[in-house]
Amino acid sequence: MRIIVSPAKKMNVVDSGVDWLDLPPFVEQAEELARAVRALSYDEAKDLWKCSDALAELNFERYRTMNLHDAGRLSPAALAYEGIQYQHLAPSVMSEWELAWLQEHLRILSGLYGVLRPLDGVVPYRLEMQAKLAVGGARDLYAYWGSRIFDALRAESGTIVNLASVEYAKAVAPFARKDAGARFVTCLFGEVGAGGKLRQRATAAKAARGSMVRWCAERGIERVEDLAAFDALGHRFAPSLSSPDTLVFATNA
Repeated sequence: MRIIVSPAKKMNVVDSGVDWLDLPPFVEQAEELARAVRALSYDEAKDLWKCSDALAELNFERYRTMNLHDAGRLSPAALAYEGIQYQHLAPSVMSEWELAWLQEHLRILSGLYGVLRPLDGVVPYRLEMQAKLAVGGARDLYAYWGSRIFDALRAESGTIVNLASVEYAKAVAPFARKDAGARFVTCLFGEVGAGGKLRQRATAAKAARGSMVRWCAERGIERVEDLAAFDALGHRFAPSLSSPDTLVFATNA
Protein backbone atom coordinates (compact mmCIF):
# COMPACT_ATOMS: atom_id res chain seq x y z
CA MET A 1 0.00 0.00 0.00
CA ARG A 2 1.22 3.49 -0.87
CA ILE A 3 -0.47 6.65 0.39
CA ILE A 4 -0.17 9.74 -1.80
CA VAL A 5 -0.50 13.30 -0.48
CA SER A 6 -0.08 16.80 -1.88
CA PRO A 7 2.89 19.02 -1.05
CA ALA A 8 2.51 22.40 0.65
CA LYS A 9 3.19 25.74 -1.01
CA LYS A 10 5.25 26.96 1.93
CA MET A 11 8.65 25.35 2.49
CA ASN A 12 11.79 25.96 4.50
CA VAL A 13 15.28 24.56 4.98
CA VAL A 14 15.01 22.42 8.11
CA ASP A 15 17.71 21.80 10.70
CA SER A 16 16.39 18.99 12.89
CA GLY A 17 17.37 15.64 14.28
CA VAL A 18 15.98 13.90 11.20
CA ASP A 19 18.41 13.60 8.29
CA TRP A 20 17.59 13.23 4.60
CA LEU A 21 18.49 9.81 3.19
CA ASP A 22 18.48 9.92 -0.61
CA LEU A 23 18.09 12.21 -3.58
CA PRO A 24 14.61 12.10 -5.15
CA PRO A 25 14.13 9.41 -7.82
CA PHE A 26 13.32 12.02 -10.49
CA VAL A 27 16.02 14.54 -9.58
CA GLU A 28 17.24 14.77 -13.19
CA GLN A 29 13.74 15.67 -14.37
CA ALA A 30 13.55 18.21 -11.54
CA GLU A 31 16.77 19.76 -12.85
CA GLU A 32 15.22 20.08 -16.31
CA LEU A 33 12.14 21.78 -14.88
CA ALA A 34 14.25 24.09 -12.72
CA ARG A 35 16.23 25.18 -15.80
CA ALA A 36 12.95 25.94 -17.58
CA VAL A 37 11.80 28.13 -14.68
CA ARG A 38 15.18 29.91 -14.53
CA ALA A 39 14.83 30.77 -18.21
CA LEU A 40 11.68 32.79 -17.45
CA SER A 41 11.70 36.51 -16.84
CA TYR A 42 10.55 37.74 -13.43
CA ASP A 43 7.13 38.70 -14.79
CA GLU A 44 6.74 35.35 -16.55
CA ALA A 45 7.68 33.48 -13.36
CA LYS A 46 5.28 35.53 -11.25
CA ASP A 47 2.50 34.80 -13.73
CA LEU A 48 3.36 31.10 -13.60
CA TRP A 49 3.26 31.06 -9.79
CA LYS A 50 0.25 33.40 -9.49
CA CYS A 51 1.49 34.84 -6.22
CA SER A 52 2.34 38.13 -4.53
CA ASP A 53 5.43 40.20 -5.30
CA ALA A 54 7.03 39.14 -2.02
CA LEU A 55 6.62 35.44 -2.79
CA ALA A 56 7.63 35.90 -6.42
CA GLU A 57 10.86 37.67 -5.39
CA LEU A 58 11.64 34.95 -2.84
CA ASN A 59 11.11 32.11 -5.28
CA PHE A 60 12.77 33.86 -8.22
CA GLU A 61 15.92 34.09 -6.08
CA ARG A 62 15.52 30.48 -4.95
CA TYR A 63 15.54 29.26 -8.52
CA ARG A 64 18.43 31.52 -9.44
CA THR A 65 20.64 29.90 -6.78
CA MET A 66 19.04 26.44 -6.76
CA ASN A 67 21.28 23.38 -6.49
CA LEU A 68 19.33 20.15 -6.17
CA HIS A 69 22.47 18.14 -5.34
CA ASP A 70 24.01 20.35 -2.64
CA ALA A 71 23.91 18.07 0.42
CA GLY A 72 24.30 20.98 2.82
CA ARG A 73 21.16 22.70 1.54
CA LEU A 74 18.81 19.73 1.41
CA SER A 75 16.07 18.92 3.92
CA PRO A 76 13.89 15.80 4.35
CA ALA A 77 10.80 16.41 2.22
CA ALA A 78 8.22 15.60 4.90
CA LEU A 79 9.82 18.15 7.23
CA ALA A 80 10.57 20.81 4.60
CA TYR A 81 6.90 21.27 3.70
CA GLU A 82 4.87 23.46 6.05
CA GLY A 83 1.13 23.90 6.36
CA ILE A 84 -1.85 22.37 8.08
CA GLN A 85 -1.49 18.87 6.67
CA TYR A 86 2.15 18.61 7.68
CA GLN A 87 1.52 20.13 11.11
CA HIS A 88 -0.92 17.31 11.82
CA LEU A 89 1.39 14.73 10.27
CA ALA A 90 4.15 16.02 12.60
CA PRO A 91 7.05 13.86 11.33
CA SER A 92 9.59 15.74 13.46
CA VAL A 93 8.23 14.11 16.63
CA MET A 94 7.77 10.61 15.22
CA SER A 95 9.66 7.65 16.61
CA GLU A 96 12.25 5.88 14.46
CA TRP A 97 9.76 3.06 13.90
CA GLU A 98 7.05 5.49 12.76
CA LEU A 99 9.47 7.29 10.44
CA ALA A 100 10.44 3.94 8.93
CA TRP A 101 6.77 3.20 8.26
CA LEU A 102 6.36 6.67 6.76
CA GLN A 103 9.37 6.24 4.49
CA GLU A 104 8.00 2.93 3.22
CA HIS A 105 4.35 3.87 2.73
CA LEU A 106 3.98 7.64 2.13
CA ARG A 107 4.66 9.36 -1.19
CA ILE A 108 4.46 13.12 -1.68
CA LEU A 109 3.48 14.31 -5.15
CA SER A 110 5.30 17.36 -6.48
CA GLY A 111 5.20 19.57 -9.54
CA LEU A 112 9.00 19.89 -9.50
CA TYR A 113 10.11 16.50 -8.19
CA GLY A 114 7.28 14.29 -9.45
CA VAL A 115 7.10 11.96 -6.47
CA LEU A 116 9.04 12.05 -3.21
CA ARG A 117 9.72 9.70 -0.34
CA PRO A 118 9.41 11.45 3.03
CA LEU A 119 13.16 11.48 3.69
CA ASP A 120 14.31 12.45 0.20
CA GLY A 121 16.48 15.57 0.25
CA VAL A 122 14.79 18.61 -1.29
CA VAL A 123 15.24 22.36 -1.56
CA PRO A 124 12.49 24.96 -1.13
CA TYR A 125 10.72 25.74 -4.41
CA ARG A 126 7.40 26.87 -5.82
CA LEU A 127 5.90 24.94 -8.73
CA GLU A 128 2.36 23.64 -8.51
CA MET A 129 1.29 20.64 -10.57
CA GLN A 130 -1.31 22.70 -12.44
CA ALA A 131 1.29 25.28 -13.55
CA LYS A 132 1.31 25.96 -17.29
CA LEU A 133 5.04 25.43 -17.74
CA ALA A 134 5.95 24.26 -21.24
CA VAL A 135 9.07 22.11 -21.20
CA GLY A 136 10.48 19.13 -23.06
CA GLY A 137 7.81 19.36 -25.74
CA ALA A 138 5.02 19.16 -23.13
CA ARG A 139 2.47 21.95 -22.81
CA ASP A 140 2.19 21.71 -19.00
CA LEU A 141 3.34 19.64 -16.03
CA TYR A 142 0.61 17.02 -16.36
CA ALA A 143 1.82 16.33 -19.88
CA TYR A 144 5.47 16.50 -18.82
CA TRP A 145 5.08 13.91 -16.09
CA GLY A 146 2.64 11.78 -18.06
CA SER A 147 2.43 8.30 -16.54
CA ARG A 148 5.84 8.47 -14.86
CA ILE A 149 4.50 9.23 -11.39
CA PHE A 150 1.94 6.43 -11.54
CA ASP A 151 4.48 4.02 -13.00
CA ALA A 152 6.84 4.70 -10.08
CA LEU A 153 4.05 4.12 -7.57
CA ARG A 154 2.81 1.02 -9.36
CA ALA A 155 6.29 -0.49 -9.31
CA GLU A 156 6.17 -0.31 -5.51
CA SER A 157 2.59 -1.41 -4.85
CA GLY A 158 -0.64 -2.34 -6.59
CA THR A 159 -2.66 -0.37 -4.04
CA ILE A 160 -2.67 3.42 -3.94
CA VAL A 161 -4.56 5.30 -1.20
CA ASN A 162 -5.29 8.81 -2.42
CA LEU A 163 -5.16 11.57 0.21
CA ALA A 164 -4.06 14.18 -2.32
CA SER A 165 -5.99 17.21 -3.54
CA VAL A 166 -7.77 17.01 -6.88
CA GLU A 167 -4.93 18.99 -8.49
CA TYR A 168 -2.33 16.40 -7.56
CA ALA A 169 -4.47 13.27 -7.75
CA LYS A 170 -5.07 14.18 -11.39
CA ALA A 171 -1.42 13.29 -12.09
CA VAL A 172 -2.07 9.68 -10.99
CA ALA A 173 -5.76 8.78 -11.13
CA PRO A 174 -6.25 8.57 -14.94
CA PHE A 175 -3.44 6.05 -15.27
CA ALA A 176 -4.46 4.05 -12.20
CA ARG A 177 -7.98 3.61 -13.56
CA LYS A 178 -6.64 2.20 -16.83
CA ASP A 179 -4.56 -0.42 -14.99
CA ALA A 180 -6.76 -3.43 -14.31
CA GLY A 181 -4.31 -4.72 -11.72
CA ALA A 182 -4.13 -1.52 -9.67
CA ARG A 183 -6.40 -0.47 -6.82
CA PHE A 184 -6.92 3.28 -6.38
CA VAL A 185 -8.86 4.29 -3.27
CA THR A 186 -9.69 7.90 -2.42
CA CYS A 187 -10.40 9.08 1.14
CA LEU A 188 -12.73 12.05 1.60
CA PHE A 189 -13.28 14.07 4.78
CA GLY A 190 -16.16 16.39 5.71
CA GLU A 191 -19.57 16.56 7.28
CA VAL A 192 -22.87 15.18 6.09
CA GLY A 193 -25.22 17.97 5.08
CA ALA A 194 -28.80 18.22 3.88
CA GLY A 195 -29.79 15.44 1.55
CA GLY A 196 -27.01 13.21 2.88
CA LYS A 197 -24.33 14.89 0.78
CA LEU A 198 -20.79 15.32 2.03
CA ARG A 199 -19.62 18.91 2.58
CA GLN A 200 -15.85 19.24 2.46
CA ARG A 201 -13.98 22.18 3.93
CA ALA A 202 -10.43 22.64 2.68
CA THR A 203 -8.76 23.47 6.00
CA ALA A 204 -10.43 20.65 7.91
CA ALA A 205 -9.71 18.19 5.10
CA LYS A 206 -6.00 19.07 5.13
CA ALA A 207 -5.86 18.52 8.88
CA ALA A 208 -7.66 15.18 8.53
CA ARG A 209 -5.31 13.98 5.80
CA GLY A 210 -2.26 14.69 7.90
CA SER A 211 -3.89 13.10 10.93
CA MET A 212 -4.77 9.96 8.97
CA VAL A 213 -1.19 9.49 7.80
CA ARG A 214 0.09 9.92 11.36
CA TRP A 215 -2.61 7.56 12.67
CA CYS A 216 -1.50 4.94 10.13
CA ALA A 217 2.17 5.35 11.07
CA GLU A 218 1.42 4.96 14.77
CA ARG A 219 -0.45 1.70 14.13
CA GLY A 220 1.60 0.29 11.27
CA ILE A 221 -1.43 0.09 8.97
CA GLU A 222 -0.88 -2.18 5.96
CA ARG A 223 -4.36 -2.74 4.49
CA VAL A 224 -6.97 -0.41 3.03
CA GLU A 225 -9.65 -2.23 5.04
CA ASP A 226 -8.01 -1.11 8.30
CA LEU A 227 -8.52 2.56 7.43
CA ALA A 228 -12.18 2.28 8.40
CA ALA A 229 -11.11 2.40 12.06
CA PHE A 230 -9.70 5.95 11.66
CA ASP A 231 -11.28 8.25 14.25
CA ALA A 232 -9.13 11.38 14.64
CA LEU A 233 -10.41 15.01 14.77
CA GLY A 234 -13.97 13.76 15.21
CA HIS A 235 -14.07 11.93 11.87
CA ARG A 236 -15.72 8.54 11.64
CA PHE A 237 -16.09 6.15 8.75
CA ALA A 238 -19.41 6.65 6.94
CA PRO A 239 -20.19 3.32 5.23
CA SER A 240 -23.45 4.55 3.72
CA LEU A 241 -21.55 7.22 1.75
CA SER A 242 -18.59 5.01 0.88
CA SER A 243 -17.82 2.58 -1.92
CA PRO A 244 -14.93 0.18 -2.64
CA ASP A 245 -13.06 3.04 -4.38
CA THR A 246 -14.08 5.91 -2.09
CA LEU A 247 -13.88 5.90 1.71
CA VAL A 248 -15.81 8.74 3.36
CA PHE A 249 -15.09 9.99 6.87
CA ALA A 250 -17.50 12.48 8.40
CA THR A 251 -17.53 14.44 11.63
CA ASN A 252 -21.23 13.72 12.08
CA ALA A 253 -21.32 10.14 10.74
